[in-house]
Amino acid sequence: MHRRALLALAIASGSAAALPGHAAGPAVRIGWLRAPNDLTTGRARGTLRQALEAQGATAEWPGPFPAAAPALEAMNAGSIDITAGSSTACITALAARIPMLIFACQPISAAGEGILVKRGAPITRISELQGRSVAVNRGGTGEYLLMRALDRNNIPVDSVRRVYLSPGDSGAAFAQGHVDAWAAWDPFISIALASYDARLLADGDAIGSDNAVTLMCSRHFAETRPALLQAVFDTCLADNAWARANPAEAGRIWTDAMALPASLAPAIGANNAVPTRGVTDQDVAQIAQIADWYVASGIVPRRPDIGAGVLRLRPSR
Repeated sequence: MHRRALLALAIASGSAAALPGHAAGPAVRIGWLRAPNDLTTGRARGTLRQALEAQGATAEWPGPFPAAAPALEAMNAGSIDITAGSSTACITALAARIPMLIFACQPISAAGEGILVKRGAPITRISELQGRSVAVNRGGTGEYLLMRALDRNNIPVDSVRRVYLSPGDSGAAFAQGHVDAWAAWDPFISIALASYDARLLADGDAIGSDNAVTLMCSRHFAETRPALLQAVFDTCLADNAWARANPAEAGRIWTDAMALPASLAPAIGANNAVPTRGVTDQDVAQIAQIADWYVASGIVPRRPDIGAGVLRLRPSR
């Protein structure tokens, strides 16, 4: 092709890219959950969009996903690049050999998870769950919390009946008295305390939970778009700092995202505005400890290599 024709084609292509409807750059597909985390904050505040645009990329928001498990299935299928979940979700994903990496951790506050019973229930300690039913999500945070609580109190696992339900169905079953207790996490803790006549039988500290919120990316994204991943990481840290300085406002963002009453914003903000950090040796050890529980309990068939599923990022500013 003649040089002049090549130049004309390049100019035309550049002009077309600037027209509406043409992508400005690579898209970062962030699978978001209706949950109180840094991705939800960045989506609402527009900070992630701005940070990616500064890198010549765009933000796309597949979802919302009802939980981390389907989001990670989408990541395994190559449909999303980044999502959030829990330590427990990471373990099941790594055990299933989903090609993902944990790049940030946010330890869950003690008030952000626990085992709930009705306010008037004659249950005052974990040992009194024997012979009773507890709603949990299979292989997720709820089942981990219950198993951890039973083991810590030397209670035989088979002495408590696990009722496997989704978080939404667990709430309904608990509210209607179809189960005696519910192993849950926020925002379900805040919802139950405000609306289901619930009280905390044991919080995360009493259970001895090592659970955390995690940010995860696909291995392919980490390998091919490291600068964009760094931009997401830095922005999440900045949004996290903002949330900790403004927990009530962060709570309003999260209740809006989850379509919850604004009256829950103070509690959800207080429970979830806790520090996010790059993955540390302590985080790896804690997730590995949960993985040991999962293997011993038969929840996953093999213990995944947690260290191999971690990407250690540091703030760039």
